[in-house]
Amino acid sequence: MDVDSFLAANQASWDRLSQLVTRAGRGIRRLSPAELEELVGLYQRAATQLSYARTTYRDPALTANLSSLVARAGAVVYGSRAGTLRGLGRFFSVTFPAAVWYSRRFMAASAALFVVPALAVGLWVGTSPRAVEATGPKAVREAYVNQDFEQYYRSAPASEFASQVFTNNVQVSIYAFAAGIAFCAVTAFILAYNGASVGVAGGLFASVGQSAKFFGLILPHGLLELTAVFIAGGAGLRLGWTIIDPGDRTRRAALAEEGRRAMAIVAGLVVVFAVAGTIEGFVTGSSLPTWVRVGIGAVGEAVLLTWLFVRGRAAAERGLTGALGET
Repeated sequence: MDVDSFLAANQASWDRLSQLVTRAGRGIRRLSPAELEELVGLYQRAATQLSYARTTYRDPALTANLSSLVARAGAVVYGSRAGTLRGLGRFFSVTFPAAVWYSRRFMAASAALFVVPALAVGLWVGTSPRAVEATGPKAVREAYVNQDFEQYYRSAPASEFASQVFTNNVQVSIYAFAAGIAFCAVTAFILAYNGASVGVAGGLFASVGQSAKFFGLILPHGLLELTAVFIAGGAGLRLGWTIIDPGDRTRRAALAEEGRRAMAIVAGLVVVFAVAGTIEGFVTGSSLPTWVRVGIGAVGEAVLLTWLFVRGRAAAERGLTGALGET
């Protein structure tokens, strides 16, 4: 292919790339996601064509024009990536903590809805022989306490188990959040039911004097995991309460605002659940001493709570509430 044919074959795509770069650079209007994807594809193609033109045609004018175009497009592409990284940094340093801090009272209610049934059922099962018998046959209870509960954390390779746990936890958090739309009732039920289930497990271990084993297995990952569940449940409760009492806003406006804030919370919790799932997959079922496993979970919990408290309070002092798109 001679240089004229090369120009004829590619000039239209270069013109299109130049048009997109100019619009992005002047800020005439934000490029759509499809246009951004098109810009990146055209930039990569032009960079390849520049390399080809340099080695094949040795045409100074062609090389200069293409070099200029590729440089301009590269500035937009990599500038966008830097902006994306800055956006992610702002999300986790400001938006997510602000959203959690803003809804902290609902998250306290969410924790209470889980912890109170867990403690009540756990004490009942742990101290009442009749309650223990009601949970199942003796052989099943013994197998559960002596091997099944612990074996669960070693039932699959660590990476596979961590992935499964992460997926399940994200689903639970989404359910707890989305269920809030039903005037808080379904979210409250999900929290109380799961709390009671944990109470049954803890009570069975307590009934045979093995509470240390239970907490040694559940605390390494459970501290982060349950905190994330409480936060997701609190987001769901706030969403439901907004429908009941929208304040001085219309219900539609209130729901839209709280929805943006709740989605920020759920998005941030994905990372928390990823960390909790990793601990559950690689630490909880490991051969590490119990104090080390629990210590890892405690450190993770302390880091999360400190981060949310410090950054969330600082954001609130600046008037931020964590709603997506808030400035």
